[in-house]
Amino acid sequence: MSGMSETKRVVHATWVSPVIYSMIKISIPAPRRIPFTQEGYDKLLEEKKKLISERPEAVDHLRKAREMGDLSENGYYKASRAKLTSLDSRLRHLEKLIRLGRIVQTAHTGFVDIGCTVTITDGTKESKFTLVGGYESDPVHHTISYISPLGKALMGKKENDFISVNAPKGLVSYTILHIS
Repeated sequence: MSGMSETKRVVHATWVSPVIYSMIKISIPAPRRIPFTQEGYDKLLEEKKKLISERPEAVDHLRKAREMGDLSENGYYKASRAKLTSLDSRLRHLEKLIRLGRIVQTAHTGFVDIGCTVTITDGTKESKFTLVGGYESDPVHHTISYISPLGKALMGKKENDFISVNAPKGLVSYTILHIS
């Protein structure tokens, strides 16, 4: 070994000092705010309160089911666990919506916006809708989302404006009769 040179391995590692790391600008987009009407936001808070009050009972059912013994063939345990999982999942979803939610106040400028009630006609029948946020729409109760095709067409329009919407039956034209 006397005539042989010893070979050293050099391993290059990527390491960034904390000082340099703090200088690097990392662009993380801010979470998008979710528009709600005051009524829609209040419904979220009510539902969260209701689910929180139901949770102790669900935990108690799960505890009783565990005490019954063999969990692999215990239908009561599986149902109790599924109920609690569903409840916790909905609570997490509601908490996210509440955290990202922003209440939109209607300015009543004469233009269609979230929170406005709009009366439209297609020439044969009149329909009345309230524009709301995406998570609170319910066409059965005459509330439509501002991001729905009809909602998008209505946003920013004023009385007596004409709009056209691509519907499953084809292009449908409406006239805005009243905004309140």
